[in-house]
Amino acid sequence: MSELKVDKVSPRTGNYVALNTVGSKNIIINGDMSIAQRGTSETGITSGLSYYTIDRYKTQVITAGTWTQTQDTDVPTGQGFGYSLKMDCTTADASLGADDFVIVRQDVEGQNLQYLKYGTSNAESITISFWVKSNKTGTYIIWLYSDNASNRHIAKSYTIDTADTWEKKTITFPGDTIQALINDNDARLWVYFILAAGSNSTSGTLATSWENYVKANRAVGQVNLADSTSNYINITGVQLEAGTTASDFEFLPVDMNLDRCLRYYQVLVEGDNKAFGNGFYYNSTQIYSSQQTLKTMRAIPSIDQVSGTNYYQILRNGSTDSFNDFNLSGVYTSTKYLEFSVTSNVSGTGGQAGWFRTNNASSYVAIDAEL
Repeated sequence: MSELKVDKVSPRTGNYVALNTVGSKNIIINGDMSIAQRGTSETGITSGLSYYTIDRYKTQVITAGTWTQTQDTDVPTGQGFGYSLKMDCTTADASLGADDFVIVRQDVEGQNLQYLKYGTSNAESITISFWVKSNKTGTYIIWLYSDNASNRHIAKSYTIDTADTWEKKTITFPGDTIQALINDNDARLWVYFILAAGSNSTSGTLATSWENYVKANRAVGQVNLADSTSNYINITGVQLEAGTTASDFEFLPVDMNLDRCLRYYQVLVEGDNKAFGNGFYYNSTQIYSSQQTLKTMRAIPSIDQVSGTNYYQILRNGSTDSFNDFNLSGVYTSTKYLEFSVTSNVSGTGGQAGWFRTNNASSYVAIDAEL
């Protein structure tokens, strides 16, 4: 969490002064799976690449069964964790197509990785550690993909030895001395937990050292977790850090952990009969509202909302006007201020102000700046 560093002498007493500096050695955000702004369960995952439950973990399924993802309370005993990410196969695919794929991944901004010194002879090794549990024993793959001028990758295997038992795994990757990581706020390192992969990803030689990307070399030896509806996997305590050894998991206070997630995604309101800021009628058919984000975001966000007939309201001048959704009209001052508008299904008096409220249990408005 926090680290005490002794780095100067007090001019008054001559004694060493311990400076309390709070940072994070963990490259992974939300490694303890404790933040789940979007919800705790998603069923019927069959295709696409998206965020479903636990913050910062993106899931991709390419025609390899159907899955339920949950923020689960099954965790390794006595390790301090409250939650894990669970993937549960609900429709099996025992015969994978060549391009079939199931993965859970986290993308990391390039500007957070410059201290690894990739592209130089001083490139740092990185070590990933995590807890895992599954009914299906065998070989699984952790795959790192570097998105840069010359896309690079490396993969390492680990083994689930005992069914239905929490096991801790530690894997070290050498630093890439050939290709630097671009220094910006885009995704430059992708960290994959592979769960199933077709022959186009498994027919080569596993890329156990950094190399230019070859699809066939990324998941050689991977078991097919999609081959039975009895299959599941739980993962928690994910930590990726510089060096060749794994340190104890870094537990962050919940507010600090949430703040790191809010850089990428922020739920502004959800549920029925919830207040949602103020707005005013610019004219008889247009409402505008200016709001501040909870945290400065990674990039200009888009709106993520659930729309429906009369899902939202504005209370003004003793009346209630209902409408279906919002527009995100503008973002100002380094992505910290938002302008919302309502330009359909409303009718009022220009200049009148009021406050927004949700009007349906499914009402939901968030802003999204995910990688």
